[in-house]
Amino acid sequence: MHTPTEEILRRLGGNEAAAILTGVSPEAVRKWRSAGSIPPRHWPAIMAATGMAWEDFSGAPESSDVPPSATAALVLADGSVFWGRGFGAFSTTKPSELCFSTGLTGYQETLTDPSFAGQIVTFTFPHIGNVGTNKEDMEAPQIYACGLVTKEDFTIPSNYRATNDLGSWLQSMNIPGISGVDTRALTLRIRDLGAPNAVLAYPEDTKFNLKALAKQAADWAGLEGLDLAKEVSCTQAYRWTDGIWSWERGFAETNGGKRVVAIDYGAKRNILRSLASAGCQVTVVPATYTAEQILGLAPDGVFLSNGPGDPAATAKYAVPTIQGLMKSAVPIFGICLGHQLLATALGGRTYKMERGHRGANQPVKDLITGKVEITSQNHGFAVDDKSLPAGVEVTHVSLFDGSNEGIACKNKKVFSVQYHPEASPGPSDSAYLFKRFVELMG
Repeated sequence: MHTPTEEILRRLGGNEAAAILTGVSPEAVRKWRSAGSIPPRHWPAIMAATGMAWEDFSGAPESSDVPPSATAALVLADGSVFWGRGFGAFSTTKPSELCFSTGLTGYQETLTDPSFAGQIVTFTFPHIGNVGTNKEDMEAPQIYACGLVTKEDFTIPSNYRATNDLGSWLQSMNIPGISGVDTRALTLRIRDLGAPNAVLAYPEDTKFNLKALAKQAADWAGLEGLDLAKEVSCTQAYRWTDGIWSWERGFAETNGGKRVVAIDYGAKRNILRSLASAGCQVTVVPATYTAEQILGLAPDGVFLSNGPGDPAATAKYAVPTIQGLMKSAVPIFGICLGHQLLATALGGRTYKMERGHRGANQPVKDLITGKVEITSQNHGFAVDDKSLPAGVEVTHVSLFDGSNEGIACKNKKVFSVQYHPEASPGPSDSAYLFKRFVELMG
């Protein structure tokens, strides 16, 4: 039976003791009381201090409590259940991190972004599915998000580029969705308590074992310590030639120029298109390629891609490669996970954020020029500014929370940004960074 948050805090000895035992701030404890819920990642410490069991935290109702109109359920690790109407594939996701994205457009690009591997995406914009889907807006060959949560049911597509509707597209990819959810309440919960583990269930027979689903979510260790780059990376090297898409001609034909090796930790296609359109002859290689293998391709520059998972886990094999490349003095440009890996290779550290940055409306300040750019972002880990050694310059910061958004090395031709300058989906304020990379190659 679920134990009220106030009672748990009493057993811990009050707010101050709860903060010390779980390693959080007094402000976080205040949010627990306000929300009436404690994030599952803190349960082990509380159980050790009080002798409580998992069942004392979980408030999952019995499976017989299914509302008449519900065909799907989003079950959180603490036992909370959000009922709704299922669409897409009849399926139950593996335990995943539940996050939210604030983008007003680009749901197809978001779902196919490999950086969303291991996550269920809650869309804060209510109208998801209105423009349908098509092959040109795919950022990868498949959907990498585990599932999606929407407020409204998707409608018949109303766009001349649509070749399929959202539900049929999801079904073809074996991905479930749930609509009819109060996404505002869900987003506020994630904002205040951090991204919880969750399972999205859309069973064909509409039968739910809610306690078992909540237990699966609670037992999952989460994204920390998890290397997902190997799972989403290509398995062999290949050439990329398509440029940026335009309404008049589709994908641009490119002739190449500077030889760039892009290390695929989960690369989005529009990043590769942006490199090609900037005048690069792009060769994509697997995440596990060594410095020797990459230098054997005689690159003028090396690109470090975006990707999912914990950068500290991927760094175990990526950092030696990046450090070997830096010794050769080849110019390096990194985005998102590539930014975090470059910072780690330079001696910095990363940390897990409480809620991360996901959306196409994130303001970032360039500390060199003083300009503010509106950016597209998708990351749940960040670089710790304080860990960066001398010689590494912080070039960009988030105007939302002050977290690191870019670095450069004063005595090396290397730089990186946390956000996505390729604008897919999102604004194109930062597209100039691809030109900067080409200029750095000389």
